[in-house]
Amino acid sequence: MSRQVEQLVEYIPRLRRYAYALIHDRERAEDLLQDTLTRALDRLSLWRCGTDMRAWLFTIMHNLHVNALRRDGRRPDTLSLQHDGVLEPRASARAEQQAGLDEIALALQQLPQEQRAVVLLVSLEGLSYRQTAKVLGIKTGTVMSRLHRGRERLRACLNGAQEGAPGLRRVK
Repeated sequence: MSRQVEQLVEYIPRLRRYAYALIHDRERAEDLLQDTLTRALDRLSLWRCGTDMRAWLFTIMHNLHVNALRRDGRRPDTLSLQHDGVLEPRASARAEQQAGLDEIALALQQLPQEQRAVVLLVSLEGLSYRQTAKVLGIKTGTVMSRLHRGRERLRACLNGAQEGAPGLRRVK
């Protein structure tokens, strides 16, 4: 296995996490991951050694996702409140932690696609503003403003103060 392929394989967990956070549907996220890996392997000769492979892979994934949205002519699906159709009994602390994560995931799904992509790439994947700008094909200043607006909207949603709409509430 070449060093480039080994490096690509190292990023699979991060790509999977980003795909799931972007789509929030396991099957569609796995499809997006497969398409991304297929495209990357087919075009591995186009990747320039010494450049950021992680940014290159996220760019491929982002472009495939945006193209799919355009092709389907619809916005991303909203978050399903069921967990793979199976509800498992959990300990109290684990249930509270899961409820908090579900609340954040639902709030993320309510963000516009442009803000969600920036928030996920910077906050979840740890890409720099410059890398995020390169992945999304936008200016660094646009990344900064989308990130700020996205975080503010998340904060408002999680605090129950979203513009004109009831916010998410915590069930105790």
